Amino acid sequence: MLPLNYFLFLQIILFLFITPGTPRIVIISYSMNYGVQKCIWTALGDVTANIIQASLVIFVLGSFFIDNPNFLNIFKWIGIAYLLYLAYDIYNSQPKEVNSDNVSSKSFFSFFKDGFLVAGTSPKAWMFFPLIFPQFIDFNENYIVQFLILITTYVVLDFLSLVAYAVLARKLIVWIKANPKVINTISACVLILIAIIIAFIQKY
Repeated sequence: MLPLNYFLFLQIILFLFITPGTPRIVIISYSMNYGVQKCIWTALGDVTANIIQASLVIFVLGSFFIDNPNFLNIFKWIGIAYLLYLAYDIYNSQPKEVNSDNVSSKSFFSFFKDGFLVAGTSPKAWMFFPLIFPQFIDFNENYIVQFLILITTYVVLDFLSLVAYAVLARKLIVWIKANPKVINTISACVLILIAIIIAFIQKY
């Protein structure tokens, strides 16, 4: 049995994934600086955080965040601080050659951690999973099966969209080689702008 309004759920998440958000800004910059293969670890970190968030919301913390918005506020400021750190790190990184065999100083775990923390501290994600995600589950039926269908759909599409962003960004590397600091500067500025918007507009 499909969850409630499954195809509406598909439309909502596809719109979210197509819209460039913080994880996709990070993926674009990392793709150009380190290559698509390294970005797979960042994407895995992102979806791992989403699985944990969705599981906590459905099975543990669903009503807790709604009744205690101060905890969302803590996640908000942790996320803002990490976005500013990433902006600094991205701005100071150097794009690599397309066929470069140089090994990046960043480890696979570091890429995974960045994806995990960006998604894990995102107030937007912590709002989506408690407020929107449960609306597509009929708790009077077998909600575990419905949860597995929804989270599998979400994770697979999210992962594929992140990798697609990484591949597309890598295709632009020829232009980037002629403008080596442009994408890093733009990405850093966008991350800073997102952090400012979250700080002043996101209220709980």
